[in-house]
Amino acid sequence: MIVRVAAGILRRPDGRVLIAQRPPGKIAAGRWEVPGGKIEPGESREAALRRELQEELGVTLRQTRPLIRVTHAYTERSVELDCHLVSAWEGEPHGREEQALAWVQPARIWDYDLLEADAPIVDALRLPTMLPVTGEFADLSQLRARCLALAGQGHALIRLRAPQCDDADYAACVAVLAPDLARAGAALLVDRPGLQLNRPGIAGLHLPARRLHSLDSRPDTGWLFASCHDADDLDRAVTLGADAIVIGAVRATSSHPGRAPLGWPGFAALAGQANRPVYAIGGLSPRDLDQAHAHGAQGIAAISAFWP
Repeated sequence: MIVRVAAGILRRPDGRVLIAQRPPGKIAAGRWEVPGGKIEPGESREAALRRELQEELGVTLRQTRPLIRVTHAYTERSVELDCHLVSAWEGEPHGREEQALAWVQPARIWDYDLLEADAPIVDALRLPTMLPVTGEFADLSQLRARCLALAGQGHALIRLRAPQCDDADYAACVAVLAPDLARAGAALLVDRPGLQLNRPGIAGLHLPARRLHSLDSRPDTGWLFASCHDADDLDRAVTLGADAIVIGAVRATSSHPGRAPLGWPGFAALAGQANRPVYAIGGLSPRDLDQAHAHGAQGIAAISAFWP
């Protein structure tokens, strides 16, 4: 049995989001969840979201966007959560069903006894919508300057690609960039599993598709990202426990000549199987963000859009 649920996360300008405690008499009473409820037969996801948040919180939605769709199997049923991020509403949220509410920074949500089904939603809230990927650079000084410029523009996560570097040169780049980016409030995703990953300025590991199938277990890292081009890559990434997936190429790119692009329909088909945050890559820019969200993406990853 699959229960379809529309869920909405109200987010304040300071970044705090609203979670609710399940009241007595309901399944999993006392545990916390994102607000929402069952989609009735014949009801659209959008209509269900508006109805549920009016009934539960007394608010009228004004601005929303898709965040993530996840499926979770409990013992007695499976739940499909269609989650939207709500950035504007009318009315002061209050528990109309006598449920407790809490405004929480996403990094602190796990201080509460949250339902397991909401785990990928928390990841989606914590991750940025833009993932810059480094392009060509002449030397370490130029790489450092460009990465710090991205951090200064508000990009909290930067993937260090650098295919031209051998492992020793790559490690030297990381040694310089990681502390500088940490001081700037940003961090790297690194592409090489052999590095010391648990240190300031390194948020985690990104596995290119060619490396996915050579690992037997999840590396000891913070975030684990994986690039996937097809269903086999995606299955391997999920088996390894990747937290987020980068799927492409959506459009033809110079970095992967000769590879047929997926297009948005092909991207959406893979994204729908991921059950975790997914980034679209391949000939994209921030102008494509709304389209990416509409096709199930967390956001956009790109080289040329962010790298001069």
